[in-house]
Amino acid sequence: MATYIYGAYYNFYILLILIYKIFLEIIMKLSYLSLNRTCKTFFPTLLLVLLTVSALGQTHQDWSYNLGIYEVNIRQYTGEGTFNAFTEQHLDRLEDLGVGILWIMPVNPIGQENRLGTLGSYYSVQDYKAVNPNFGTMEDFKMLVQEAHERDMYVILDWVANHTSWDNVLTEEHPEWYVKNNQGEFIPPPGTNWSDVIELDYSNQDLRDYMIETLKFWVDSTGVDGFRFDAVDFVPDDFWSDAVDSLKSQKPDIFLLAESDGKKWHDLGFDMTFGWGLYGFDNGVLLDVIDNSSVTSLSSYVAHQKSTYNGNDYRMYFTSNHDINSWEGTTLELFDSAAKPFAVLTATFNGMPLIYSGQEAGLNERLSFFDKDEINWKSHPNYSLYKTLLQLKKDNKALWNGYSENWLTRIFSNNNIKVFAYLRKMDGDRVFTILNLSNQELDVVLDGNAHLGTYKNVFEDEIITITNDTEISVPAWGFKIYQSGGSSTVSIDDQADIPSSTALHQNYPNPFNPTTNINYQVSKPGPVKLNVYDMLGKKVASLVSTTKPLGNYSIKFNGENLSSGIYIYRLASEGTVITRKMILMK
Repeated sequence: MATYIYGAYYNFYILLILIYKIFLEIIMKLSYLSLNRTCKTFFPTLLLVLLTVSALGQTHQDWSYNLGIYEVNIRQYTGEGTFNAFTEQHLDRLEDLGVGILWIMPVNPIGQENRLGTLGSYYSVQDYKAVNPNFGTMEDFKMLVQEAHERDMYVILDWVANHTSWDNVLTEEHPEWYVKNNQGEFIPPPGTNWSDVIELDYSNQDLRDYMIETLKFWVDSTGVDGFRFDAVDFVPDDFWSDAVDSLKSQKPDIFLLAESDGKKWHDLGFDMTFGWGLYGFDNGVLLDVIDNSSVTSLSSYVAHQKSTYNGNDYRMYFTSNHDINSWEGTTLELFDSAAKPFAVLTATFNGMPLIYSGQEAGLNERLSFFDKDEINWKSHPNYSLYKTLLQLKKDNKALWNGYSENWLTRIFSNNNIKVFAYLRKMDGDRVFTILNLSNQELDVVLDGNAHLGTYKNVFEDEIITITNDTEISVPAWGFKIYQSGGSSTVSIDDQADIPSSTALHQNYPNPFNPTTNINYQVSKPGPVKLNVYDMLGKKVASLVSTTKPLGNYSIKFNGENLSSGIYIYRLASEGTVITRKMILMK
């Protein structure tokens, strides 16, 4: 499990320090080499400098490269609505689900003055250096972070930089840090209906310094791994540039998420941005796909994303979050039968998938934003859906975050209006996704050669070999996901790798003692047997006896319990039998 030092570095840094200590002990004990005092001091110091430089070279991608993100609504998550209840009742479940990053909605006290509803908005912050007593104590929050870390999950904290509650402690201590009207009165953010909050004035350098210092306070005191920054568009760009630089100087592997869409936020140093254009409230791509019964806008969006962002730019895609759920509707309201294929899309697209609290339980109600409204936790097929998708992302390099090599390639078909198929691949790993975004079952025949090969069906646990004339039946508003490489047993990378004939290769090494490697290839899917016999024809080992897809395979044979001598190994596959000899020499 990951280890943390004051929330600043994780296990890699610890490992480096341990290596340094061991090296230091060795140097100090080598007195018989007559190392003078200068050498004894210089070399350990040099090593420590090198280790520190190495640690400072870390980035969030060292740990975020294969993770999905999950938004936690503490208030609505349990009946108690506390940190402790969430930690005790749900962290183990989220670990099992495969969640990698927890985005915790704001934990600060909520203002009383001009409060909306009975409990108010998370985003009406009364004190930046305290926690909401309804949620628990600062120690409770630290424990949540610690327990998440012990489960190899990371925690980012929602941060509201643009505005505060009307009764924030700063209104008394530093009223000059706020925007005021001509009458000298505090005002809500212009152009909004956010009547429960007032605008901060970022022309004041002291406010900027305070905000950065407070962010660092949360990193140092609680060990959070990053922040999700609310309403970044309302705050000057040069502040964000300064804040990002300062936070990354303090914690090089910090993860910073901007609640906005656009390349400029990556240029300012943010690590991930919202893919609002994919959902986009009233005019997003997903809604357009439903309204126009066509994937044309989705294809155009893919091209736009590729031309706008590079491999290092993380993008977050989703079908829900706290804003969408409370103000726009549930995924079933918005997408109906398309909800599941859209979940698959966001999980296998070029970016990081977001799951909102309760989606894995089929959340089908708009959670109240200002009042208590507990999530109805129940068993639901979505749990298995998301668990499989998150595990696929962890295991298969084709879906890893932060790489340009695995950018998706659209695969065209016999129905390019209703079907959106695409391939992602990297280092021999592949994920091939087919989405039927229509209300009728379709028999899909794919064009070209890029996708050809043997795959494992991710959800149906079957092996399929896709050739030029393969017809794949995809149900209405359905999907197919195939993978090769990753954690699957299928290792066919492309058409050139498809064996044209069954073959059994000479073992290596030969002679051997006591282990050797046997390589073979299968040209047709079917039953495969690979056995070892002595010279009298007695079977001494059964190495393979199962159904195999076509492909190249390797297996290690251990003759530790056999006597020295000549042995026969025989491959039988689809009517073909091949034998070879090998020599065990002890």
